[in-house]
Amino acid sequence: MISYIDDIRNVWKNTLPWEKLSGKNILVTGATGLIGGCLVETLMANPSVDYVVYASGRNEERAKKCFSQYRNDCHFNFIKYDTTQVLEIDVPFDFIIHAASGAAPAEFVKHPVEVMKANLSGVINLIEYGINHQLTRFLYVSSGEVYGEGDGRVFTEEYSGYVDSTSSRSCYPSSKRASETLCASYAAEYGVDVVIARPCHTYGPHYTETDNRVYAQFIRNVLRNEDIVMKSSGEQFRSWCYVVDCVSALLHILLKGEKGQAYNIADANSNVTIKQLAEMIADIGKQRVVMDISADVEKSGFNPVSKSVFDTHKLENLGWHLEGNMTTKMKRVIDECRKRSI
Repeated sequence: MISYIDDIRNVWKNTLPWEKLSGKNILVTGATGLIGGCLVETLMANPSVDYVVYASGRNEERAKKCFSQYRNDCHFNFIKYDTTQVLEIDVPFDFIIHAASGAAPAEFVKHPVEVMKANLSGVINLIEYGINHQLTRFLYVSSGEVYGEGDGRVFTEEYSGYVDSTSSRSCYPSSKRASETLCASYAAEYGVDVVIARPCHTYGPHYTETDNRVYAQFIRNVLRNEDIVMKSSGEQFRSWCYVVDCVSALLHILLKGEKGQAYNIADANSNVTIKQLAEMIADIGKQRVVMDISADVEKSGFNPVSKSVFDTHKLENLGWHLEGNMTTKMKRVIDECRKRSI
């Protein structure tokens, strides 16, 4: 049976100008997170790796656990780094993939100021470092939350919906929007080669025990042989994407994307409601779905957008394509999470 690790290895079967990575230094921020962790694993799975991956994150203990297999690999380095700070090393990074961001809804409630400051200062610190260290390209991993509440249409990259700027929950989408504009501004004023990725809701094994995004909560439930607990009616309709497919998209954008452009990342075959997601994971884990409507303080961290579905034609024009279905990929994620918990 094909596994999560097999999927990572299969990314290298894509026809991409891989030679652009040859001999380069690649910085991945947020390397112990959902997307960054899978990206590091994928870069290190290259059967002909001839570049150096610098994985950065704030939690050194988590990094040791995530990346123990690369401890003695000359193609890998871990940098303990908080992107809110100036980067104080002297390595010329050819590519910077900025995937660090506080994406847990609980943080939007407890620390909205810190969420905003981290998103904005991260872009500033990393691009300015790159300007002074021979940066070739900066890939900003933004979020589909920049679209806000739409009018029912499928979101193309040119669309902009409503975000309530007076709500502290908007700390995340508003600072992601502003960070994209910072990227565009650095490109216009300083000539920085910037590309932007807008992933939809993404699922994979690199979540933490404190991650309260719905898919992580549901997977933790089934791994503990518990019923899945729904904190809302689950009517919100979302685009979803398997993290390996997301990473494949990031590599297409990094190596083939047009300077200054933003690209949606989503799986058109994985548009489901939160309730349907819960039922899918419960069925895989042979558990039930039960309702436990949240207290107001918990609800305040939820994404209020009722429908968030992405158009990916722009990304597909770079040669990106998908195979398989969401249920099969979710099973692989749950299997991988089970292995990692042993």
